[in-house]
Amino acid sequence: MAQRVEKAVEILKNTGVRMTPQRHAILAYLLESMTHPTADEIYKALEGKFPNMSVATIYNNLRVFKEAGLVRELTFGDASSRFDANVSEDHYHVICTECGAIHDFHFPSLHEAEAAAAKSAGFQVKGHRLEVYGVCEACQKNTH
Repeated sequence: MAQRVEKAVEILKNTGVRMTPQRHAILAYLLESMTHPTADEIYKALEGKFPNMSVATIYNNLRVFKEAGLVRELTFGDASSRFDANVSEDHYHVICTECGAIHDFHFPSLHEAEAAAAKSAGFQVKGHRLEVYGVCEACQKNTH
């Protein structure tokens, strides 16, 4: 994990972004988290360590990370975006319709689908997203 943080810090430095302790903590939290946190969840996790940090600081840093290609913003139709720091490898998301939990899963890349869409519609395709919806194991246990 420390290697991923160091690599991300290096990418930021190469784009002219100054590393602050808060920025480093937000980045490390995102890279360590497998829960695709919201900005508020990141804030709550780090506020004890950085009492002077605001939610606006979180949002500003997430924007910087997005612009550097380190973070992907995920919107699923609810009010708050979630953030995924696992942008270096193709993966998809399975989302619980009961509790909103999001898990990564790996599946063969859909580059052929992108090529077909580009050819069929004449688009210059920039990417894709695949989301699968269902009920997670924990929620299944709670309903039985």
